[in-house]
Amino acid sequence: MDKPQTRYAKSADVNVAYQVVGDGPLDLVMAWGWLQHLDLQWAEPTIATFLNRLASFSRLIIFDKRGVGLSDPVQGTPTFEERMDDIRAVMDAVGSERAALLGFSEGAALTALYAASHPERTTALILYDGVVVGGLAEGAPTEELWGDQLERSRADLDRWGEGDTMDWIAPSLVERGLPKSAWGAFERASMSPGMARALWDAVERLDVRRVLPTIAVPTLVMSHSQSAIPSAQGRLMADLIPGARYIELPGRDHLPGAGDPEAVAGEIEEFLTGARARAEPDRVLATVLFTDIVDSTRRASELGDRAWLQLRDRHDALVRAQLERFRGREVKHTGDGFVASFDGPARAIRCACSVGDEARELGIEVRAGLHTGECELIGDDLGGLAVHIAARVGAKAGAGEVLVSGTVKDLVMGSGIDLVERGDHELKGVPGRWQLYSVGGRDGR
Repeated sequence: MDKPQTRYAKSADVNVAYQVVGDGPLDLVMAWGWLQHLDLQWAEPTIATFLNRLASFSRLIIFDKRGVGLSDPVQGTPTFEERMDDIRAVMDAVGSERAALLGFSEGAALTALYAASHPERTTALILYDGVVVGGLAEGAPTEELWGDQLERSRADLDRWGEGDTMDWIAPSLVERGLPKSAWGAFERASMSPGMARALWDAVERLDVRRVLPTIAVPTLVMSHSQSAIPSAQGRLMADLIPGARYIELPGRDHLPGAGDPEAVAGEIEEFLTGARARAEPDRVLATVLFTDIVDSTRRASELGDRAWLQLRDRHDALVRAQLERFRGREVKHTGDGFVASFDGPARAIRCACSVGDEARELGIEVRAGLHTGECELIGDDLGGLAVHIAARVGAKAGAGEVLVSGTVKDLVMGSGIDLVERGDHELKGVPGRWQLYSVGGRDGR
């Protein structure tokens, strides 16, 4: 789906930027958290996937809060009343008389207050990884509701624009190799350092606990079990809102779309519509690479825990560097290996060879297996038979060997890559026999 057009609604003397995505039968207004930028969010595939999924069953209305992103800058910290007026202005601009509200992170307090104040315009309320009690609120059990997040966020303010918030907002994007420079640009575009500090101070002081018992619309509260915002916030919301339904999902990511976008979007769809669509998975032709450190258990025992962890960290860094060099995408870290995907098999082979060469200089051997086929896109993960075949090819490789399927061999013809027959093999769980090929000079030495 193309990036939607950004428009502006007038809220008193402030221009509030908004976008409308989809044309579903129900309106869903989403209020983001601390960081937000309407245009740049579409450049990150994880966020775009999540938003498009919401738009598959709704008319999704998203906006930048005043002082943030593409909306007008403001002097001082906006009040809840002003930000509620922004929701009303955006709904009026798009002709929405009644809508479900989705409040994420800091946006949970705003949407909860709006739902309590304007039940006639609110059909339902979803509070997702929400914050409704700040760390400086009077009588708040700070340690339970915040853990060590307050100190981490305060430290990030001193380095605003360097991308440090990504470490706790979206750890899966860090592991996937998204450069901090890219996230730093998102921080800077979202707000200035001064505004970031002022708005974070407001987050620390907010407290809507007395408002929650007055909410009279159907409410869903969702938290992630290992998110930077402790799930105690979500449980508190569910306890205080009459009849609220609480769901705790596995995962560490706080950012919408990171980790498993379908898990969150599916729960929202079922809550709002009564059913969860069985969407056909997106499919893509990809070359899948499996790597594995040979005899990792033995080496760990020989070196001891500390030395082994240091060596494995160096291995992980070199693999990620080669993935970036050859335009591969890290799909999964398996502990002593990686799963990665490429849109070109020749680059995948060259990446695997470089990983093997670099690893040998560390005193370890890496084996690799590759197969090209149609894969299912499942959030940031890959599924399907092609992934299974690549794993089985990798299991057949010897120490230092790069082994490929016949499909890969056919696709790299004319590339100058030397492939040597390794015979036909049975691959566990895969029908038939498969002809495998070893990259020349890498035959299990």
